[in-house]
Amino acid sequence: MRSLAKAAAAGPLPAGASPDPDLAPHLDRIHVGDCIAELSRLPEKSVDLVFADPPYNLQLEGALHRPDNSRVDAVDDDWDKFASFADYDAFTRAWLLACRRVLKPTGTLWVIGSYHNIFRVGTALQDLGFWVLNDCIWRKTNPMPNFRGRRFTNAHETLIWASRDENAKGYTFNYEAMKSLNDGVQMRSDWLFPLCTGAERLKDENGDKAHPTQKPEALLARVLLASSKPGDVVVDPFFGSGTTGAVAKRLGRHFIGFERETSYARIAGERIAAVEPAPAQALEMAMSKRAAPRVAFGALVECGLIEPGTTLSDKRGRHSAIVRVDGTLETGGFAGSIHKAGAHVQGLEACNGWTFWHLEDAAGRKPIDDLREVFRARAAAG
Repeated sequence: MRSLAKAAAAGPLPAGASPDPDLAPHLDRIHVGDCIAELSRLPEKSVDLVFADPPYNLQLEGALHRPDNSRVDAVDDDWDKFASFADYDAFTRAWLLACRRVLKPTGTLWVIGSYHNIFRVGTALQDLGFWVLNDCIWRKTNPMPNFRGRRFTNAHETLIWASRDENAKGYTFNYEAMKSLNDGVQMRSDWLFPLCTGAERLKDENGDKAHPTQKPEALLARVLLASSKPGDVVVDPFFGSGTTGAVAKRLGRHFIGFERETSYARIAGERIAAVEPAPAQALEMAMSKRAAPRVAFGALVECGLIEPGTTLSDKRGRHSAIVRVDGTLETGGFAGSIHKAGAHVQGLEACNGWTFWHLEDAAGRKPIDDLREVFRARAAAG
């Protein structure tokens, strides 16, 4: 295995990011070689995310030409050619198994493809035990026309997002961040991005495309922001022009790339070396309260954010309770947690005490949940 170390610098990563120490020789590098063999060198259950853009097995027969008889720059490289569907299926199962071995139980895998291969890949995924979470459609704003006029224009590609197995828990999905990216509305599974063109499209020394299937950075940013955290390790077994590595570096993730073609690996290394990572403070993302670190009400009392003896009330001031030293509330002879006390005064079975109970100050009544966020911010600041 040969490693291109000049792609290594991933930039500043958040405090606390701690990948498997056995991964250190592999992190933030492009390894030249067959991905199936090279993946076997990584520790088992050590990576957080896999993004795979495998050969599509396009089965092109002869050159494609436009109506003016000019030749279309299509994918006709040897790496995209397989003798049969059986050969392609065997190859697919082999690299998927290699990826599944290195994924953490909480890790997930993305694979992108066209109608030529994505259904075969999806079948292999399910046969091997992966559990499909979503399929997402990348709809292209500027697809290549269908020059022969015998079919619909191929204007999309499909991404499959899958967990390591059916019962996987704790996998990363940054729901609030995706919602924020989408103007406060739930992110849908149909994504609109242009093909990689203009300044982003890498060119070789002759001015031609450096790689025929270079993916847009916006697409990879969506994937990484949705399903990974700063400091996570992202593996790309078909590294190509290095889009995954470039986006990972910019977003404060580690990457491990495998690429069989030395020329692609060289281009990718040069590209990633030029990437400026985002500052650490810019990497924080919107987080749902459910995903935030758990805070007990008693912790607010212990640290002085709420003093024992403080009177809490509901939003309208109809009910009140006294804060005790152990973090319980006393109201009318009843004592219990903020949740039980809130349920008691309302005659209900359950209550969210964080939003029911309020603290009054000069600015008016505010929910004690606001102080929980203050506590989390202090804890994060050290």
